[in-house]
Amino acid sequence: MKKLFVSAIIILGFLSTTFGQVSATATASATIITPIAISKTVDMNFGNVAVSAVAGTVVITPAGVRTKTGGVTLPVVAGTISAASFTVTGLGSYTYTITLPSTPLTISNGANAMTVNAFTSTPSGTGILSGGSQVLNVGATLNVGVNQAAGLYTSATPFSVTVNYN
Repeated sequence: MKKLFVSAIIILGFLSTTFGQVSATATASATIITPIAISKTVDMNFGNVAVSAVAGTVVITPAGVRTKTGGVTLPVVAGTISAASFTVTGLGSYTYTITLPSTPLTISNGANAMTVNAFTSTPSGTGILSGGSQVLNVGATLNVGVNQAAGLYTSATPFSVTVNYN
């Protein structure tokens, strides 16, 4: 009887282990996507601007349309006018966020300077990589001082536009 009891305990021990514990398996995977990239295709250019004894602004839209305020005149010989243009590439149909400069950019001609601010873009805020790429155009406002000195004004450092996948 003792043998039967010991045998029963051993069998129950195996049964409780077998029925008390189960396991499953899983695999791990990752998909490496095409990195998002941005490249400049056109620099921003406000064109020819005439000044007066009154300060003013020149606004260039992302579509490259120029308007003025204050004492600024836009001459008939406009010069080169262009919004900045970038090509954004990455994984098709993905969306991305656009970050424009938040601080003014200084453009200068020797000791003379003006600021560029109020950057805008098309698309604005978020873009979508239809077919894996999208054109991103950027406009801004040029702040022209009273009797601003004549000459070609350029930025010592370029401004940055940042894109990130959503």
